[in-house]
Amino acid sequence: MTPEFSVVIPTYQRPALLMKCLEALSQQTLPRDQFEIIVVDDGNSHETAEAVWQFTKRVARQGGPLEIRYLGQPERRGPAAARNRGWRAARGRVVAFTDDDCVPQPDWLSAALVCFRRGAQVVTGSVRMPLPNQATHHDRTTALLETAEFVTANCFCSRIALQRVGGFEEAFDIAWREDSDLQFKFLELGIPVTKCPEAVIVHPLREAPWYAPLRDERKNRYDALLYKRHPDLFRERIPAYRGLVFQYYLTVVGGVIGLLTLPFSGFVASAGLSVWLLSTADLTIRRLPEGHWRWIDIKHAILTAVPTPFLSVYWRLYGAFKYRVLYW
Repeated sequence: MTPEFSVVIPTYQRPALLMKCLEALSQQTLPRDQFEIIVVDDGNSHETAEAVWQFTKRVARQGGPLEIRYLGQPERRGPAAARNRGWRAARGRVVAFTDDDCVPQPDWLSAALVCFRRGAQVVTGSVRMPLPNQATHHDRTTALLETAEFVTANCFCSRIALQRVGGFEEAFDIAWREDSDLQFKFLELGIPVTKCPEAVIVHPLREAPWYAPLRDERKNRYDALLYKRHPDLFRERIPAYRGLVFQYYLTVVGGVIGLLTLPFSGFVASAGLSVWLLSTADLTIRRLPEGHWRWIDIKHAILTAVPTPFLSVYWRLYGAFKYRVLYW
């Protein structure tokens, strides 16, 4: 019997989170014989493979067979490549994508099935990211995923639609902008994307180290690649945050001019360093958590606010040079 859905989950060295995702999928209201699960392990980890095998045996004893296939990637190539391998191995009429750190709600597949029976080709569901009481700047930024138009943490594509666009672009070799690229390919071929708010996944916010915002700045280089591939849709659909980007460039220019002119012109150096200092102070305040501030919060805000403009500008220019595109 051909299942209605093939659920594809890329994973990398997070077996504990993956088990929570699989547990949620085992609780779907859709009968188990109507979907299969394909786990694509980008780390090709024995621990992950064993965890999937043990979970499959346990869930079969408790509630009947649930088809779960484990595919280990020969080498790490990123989530886009893992998803491509997953959907190409799928048997279902529709491929459902989610991530190993997500928790699909019980009616996730059933809600999407209604849309496909009405003729949908591509469906995007809802993402919920509950914020903690004292949310950090990184938490608030990450939670913007709730407002995204199309995310691979919660989307459904007919196999025919995926074949028409060729699946994911594997040049996006980290988890950033590969979902927008897929969405734009659908739109450029006239394949509509249907919203299904009832298909819900919960994406819990994981505790991140204080330097996570600095590490994440490297994602900016993939904005240039997305712009090069889809310039019109990029300008139309991707938030520009021009005010913040302008502030980053102004901060970098002010700091560089201030340091370079310090031995020659006290006035110019003072002006440049004043711009850098005022802008950095503003960025620091924005990074402070809501509510009561502790010394450790202030320290981490300063340690991320100072280098962020320089890292952001560097990765933006790196992407522009690497992909040979005039991108601001």
